[in-house]
Amino acid sequence: MASEKTRAVGIDIGGTGIKGGIVDLEKGELVSDRIKVSTPPGAEPDDVLTAVRTVLDTLDVADSDYALGVAFPAIVKNGRTLSAANVSDKWIDFPAETFFEEGLGRDIHFANDADVAGVAEVRFGAAKGAAGLTILTTLGTGIGSAMIYDGTLIPNSELGHLQRAKHGKDAEAYAAYSAMERDALNWEEWAARLQWYYSHVEFLFSPDLFVVGGGVSKHADKFLHLLELKTPILPAVHRNNAGIIGAAALSLGAAPHLDETVTTK
Repeated sequence: MASEKTRAVGIDIGGTGIKGGIVDLEKGELVSDRIKVSTPPGAEPDDVLTAVRTVLDTLDVADSDYALGVAFPAIVKNGRTLSAANVSDKWIDFPAETFFEEGLGRDIHFANDADVAGVAEVRFGAAKGAAGLTILTTLGTGIGSAMIYDGTLIPNSELGHLQRAKHGKDAEAYAAYSAMERDALNWEEWAARLQWYYSHVEFLFSPDLFVVGGGVSKHADKFLHLLELKTPILPAVHRNNAGIIGAAALSLGAAPHLDETVTTK
């Protein structure tokens, strides 16, 4: 049987679905089925907690000794959620970590969903060993972001909310995958919007690597080659499992420095 130090449970809470699985922390792979339930309508705290319990019960780990990490779509600081992306406004300035720990009867590690996806890609994916500044973006209902410098996570970057001057919309309203679906754009038309977004982020931060995550990353061959950037841009390896893997990877209370294998310049 694998040690509880080499396996952990990750839960990824999103606006439409709540996913979970058991993760091998040495390989960065799921060693169980990925369990998914729908996010309850309105996504209020008590209902989300019930859904998380359902995922843990289905995985048969509710009473296990595995460490548990939980990813959530909000700014997370000192265990409190300071925003609410596609969930109830009741999460704003809410003691979420304590709420989950008391409701589940166990300690957890609680973090922003895009940040943990970044952790997964740095430890086990497209950004492993990358030096300098890596910016991961998740393209979905919104645009999540993670900034990692020489293996150290800079949390809660929220680069999906960069404002488009004179347009009255932020970046994710204009360029998220949901905008492509909403406005019935083809890949070329959507790539034109992404070109604006990534060029703007590139100008502001001069990153060394972009990693594109979210479910749409499986279609990277449809749009990444259409972007003209100075910065290398790669699809995420773990796609929609990145939140589960990253949450599990942080569940043992790891230090902010994520990867000892960073290649220095």
